[in-house]
Amino acid sequence: MEARCAVRDCFFETSFPWGYPTDKALSFHLKPRGKQPWLVIAVSLAAYLVDNSVLAQSASGLDPSSHPVDQASKRRKASDPAEKLRMGLATSPRSPAAAPIPGAPFEKRARADRATQTRTQKTVDPFARYDNLREKGVWFNIPGAVDTIDQDKGGVRSALADVGIGYIGWTHSSFANNLLPNAARSTIANQLYMGQNPTFASANFMIVTYDLSQLGISDGQIVLGAEQQHWTWDRPGPDRVGLNTLAYYQTFFDKTLELKLGYLRNQNEFTGTLFGGITGSNMSALFQGGMSTNAAPTPAVNLKYNFDRGLYNKVSVQRSISPDGPYVQITENPTGLNWSTPHAGILLIDEAGYRSKAAPGVPDTWLRAGVGFNTSRYTSLTDPKRRRESGNSFHYIAADRQFWQNDPDGTPSRGIYGGFSIMEAPPDLNRISRYCELRLYARGAFNSRPSDLIALVASNTSWSKFAVDAAVAKGQLAHRETTAITATYTAHLAPGIYAGVGLSYIHNPTSITHTPQTKDALNLLLSTLIFF
Repeated sequence: MEARCAVRDCFFETSFPWGYPTDKALSFHLKPRGKQPWLVIAVSLAAYLVDNSVLAQSASGLDPSSHPVDQASKRRKASDPAEKLRMGLATSPRSPAAAPIPGAPFEKRARADRATQTRTQKTVDPFARYDNLREKGVWFNIPGAVDTIDQDKGGVRSALADVGIGYIGWTHSSFANNLLPNAARSTIANQLYMGQNPTFASANFMIVTYDLSQLGISDGQIVLGAEQQHWTWDRPGPDRVGLNTLAYYQTFFDKTLELKLGYLRNQNEFTGTLFGGITGSNMSALFQGGMSTNAAPTPAVNLKYNFDRGLYNKVSVQRSISPDGPYVQITENPTGLNWSTPHAGILLIDEAGYRSKAAPGVPDTWLRAGVGFNTSRYTSLTDPKRRRESGNSFHYIAADRQFWQNDPDGTPSRGIYGGFSIMEAPPDLNRISRYCELRLYARGAFNSRPSDLIALVASNTSWSKFAVDAAVAKGQLAHRETTAITATYTAHLAPGIYAGVGLSYIHNPTSITHTPQTKDALNLLLSTLIFF
């Protein structure tokens, strides 16, 4: 995935999706499930997409995971220095090939031609040397030096790369505000949802990598990251400064097996729900099951086995975050360095999928399905006074597919995409029992804006029937579902600089209970993202 698409696809994940309720005391348990028609439909659709994708890939004879046309085209357009080099090569006269000398050995002339070609290739892409220094093992590619505001000014980045050190930092600022006249403003302490009052958030990250091939470990890497966040509304936070990740990565058997261990944030390792812009799937449905987050990394060991033709299976043994949700986890462990928090157990995750990146004539496709089992002790929603229970669980299925390529020979990833996500958890231990999402988005829809993203997302959150019934029994106004429709436009303004604007209509924006004044919201969404 090229750097610009990596940004569009991934990095707006640093705040919770606007318009979604932020009550995070979520959970799951193991129980037999009834027949679910939606799952049959979803699996059928996924099977159809896999079949078409494998056929397309086989017919093309190309490897979609590392297509040089897409990578080179992107870097030329995203970097002023690279563009200047390219233009210089294109406009300057080529050195004529040496005239054949009668009787001169053919091999000498061939070696000279190959040397000239090699020198030319090395000057075309000055940023390729940094690609191996991006963080490995995550479901997105961290942007490279080509898509940062400083690139290699002053030579600091290249000097560090000479000794195997890479870095990427970014700052993400977000704003949400309900535009409806009956927004029922409240004090910050009594705020119930994102945008009820003008809500501002910022998150700052720094990731440093070390290439272990310097020590003879091919494809090995050490990753160290820190995160700082601030919210004007405390509930989705709280404010913190602490660890983001501390990981060791290595591959085996010619990259067939990938190992990653340390303090990990598995929201970046599994599911891939935040596909771009300032929208994306509500990962609260998985956080309630114990999955670690950017602000709440936990010790974990991840193993991924890569089969042929893009098929894979990835498993994790992770120390669960607090069964009372991310807010409690961060409050009790703000630095992220503690081994565990009260009532937290072990989370097991298994995801199987198929992934094929865009190439000329080969559409981008990603299908995945996963399950999680948690031994943490959760509060029962059927009887909160009862002793805490273990045995929570969750499962999900998701698919994203490129339906049209508008620049297949230049940047194949440009085009129109569609996708869906479905996540479920037992309602007696989890406040969110089901989350469903449909999405339609376009990457580089306009030739004049080849790295912008347009997205339209519709989602529905079903709340635990036990939690809803308990609220009704207390005489409170309660709702069983929250529905949202969100449209966003994310613009790539310059290397390393992105800005997003959007609108999100939410019916029942609060978690389970509401007032007559909090039935609907129309949130204005603003976001900026700067990489360095």
